[in-house]
Amino acid sequence: MFGWSRPHRHRRAFGLHDHGGHRHGWRRHGRFFDHGDLRFVLLKLIGDHPRHGYELIKAVEEQAGGAYSPSPGVVYPTLTLLEETGLLTSEAQGGKKLYSITPEGEAQLVANEGQVAGIFDRMAQAASASAMFSPQILRARENLKTALKLKLTGQSLTKDQIASICDALDAAAAAVERA
Repeated sequence: MFGWSRPHRHRRAFGLHDHGGHRHGWRRHGRFFDHGDLRFVLLKLIGDHPRHGYELIKAVEEQAGGAYSPSPGVVYPTLTLLEETGLLTSEAQGGKKLYSITPEGEAQLVANEGQVAGIFDRMAQAASASAMFSPQILRARENLKTALKLKLTGQSLTKDQIASICDALDAAAAAVERA
């Protein structure tokens, strides 16, 4: 609600940017994933259990803690490539495709186990950094700052009002420490 320019500055400090309502992690060349990483992510997620394309988009976003959400224009061509190279199969289900991993796809995951683990570690780090700057927390913090500013720049405060504000701020700090 208030002061959205500051949170963006903090996101940039952690390599996170907003683009059209989606937060995208920023690595080399402005991309969240290095070349080929999304293929491994999709293979691993499908290897865990068969999924539809939309479910994969949501699963990647969840793994990245909302720091990145791949577009359908990136996911579906990647799924097609994985299917054409024999690493995935698909079956039609009511107008959607359900993707499953093939033995060749499983072998690719095993052969690249360290790289796959590294990709998922980076996604977890992005999720952690993103959580530090949650929009809900930033909004609440800005609301508090605005309320204090309005209260302190208005009329002179009485000793009771000052004590009440201090008590409220101390209580809020204690509640945050307990959370």
